[in-house]
Amino acid sequence: MEESRKILIVTDDEESTQKLAADIASVIVPPVFEACSVSILKSDVFYGTDILPAHNFFLGCGSPSPLSFTYIEMLFERINLAGRSCGIFSSNPTALKYLYRLLRDSDLFVGRPLLAKNGVVDGARLGEWVKTILKNGGIL
Repeated sequence: MEESRKILIVTDDEESTQKLAADIASVIVPPVFEACSVSILKSDVFYGTDILPAHNFFLGCGSPSPLSFTYIEMLFERINLAGRSCGIFSSNPTALKYLYRLLRDSDLFVGRPLLAKNGVVDGARLGEWVKTILKNGGIL
């Protein structure tokens, strides 16, 4: 039996970001993603060891530099994630710029950011975005 490919979604506590995370997770379903498992964690309970088994991950926040991202900021200053991919998402363009800067030195593939208008993303657009992130991380 093939080992499950781990996908991690980390967010702040904002309701709109939590909804986007749930929407992302809902796209990652069989049969295309048969061998994948998804975990959603809030940033205030995230530890560096959570990312180790993740082949791909998604990172989202509703505003730049949320207090709950303090640990994540320190972690990404010191970690090399070459060979993995990350999708960043938010309803706030400034938060997307923050997330991109946060990840720029980690040597991972950071896909095109997903900006949700009023917290909503078209289902087909969301599905294509998720597939692009996962494909660059070797899942598809």
